[in-house]
Amino acid sequence: MGLTKSEIFTEEQNKIATIAKVLGHPARIAILEFLIKLQSCVCGDLVKEIGLAQPTISQHLKELKNVGIIKGKIEGTSVCYCIHQENWEQIKNTLDNFLNKNSTGSCC
Repeated sequence: MGLTKSEIFTEEQNKIATIAKVLGHPARIAILEFLIKLQSCVCGDLVKEIGLAQPTISQHLKELKNVGIIKGKIEGTSVCYCIHQENWEQIKNTLDNFLNKNSTGSCC
């Protein structure tokens, strides 16, 4: 079987692309901003805060959780979400390293 396209790139390049992809939707950015502002777990307030339907919010939460930006904890019949602080720091460092690379040539 042949290589998948992601296999021709470095682990770091794939990691940055995955982060960029999950951050590429404004609803996910709004969810993250709300969780960061709250600085605690949230259980269900997101529908009212973000203004999207519950299934849509759930799908965005799933994407954020799959990448490890947020984590969820079951409390009774609901799941409470918060920023996964350790992973958030790693993501910030990864993006910071990438965005602070300096080009060394002049451009057209």
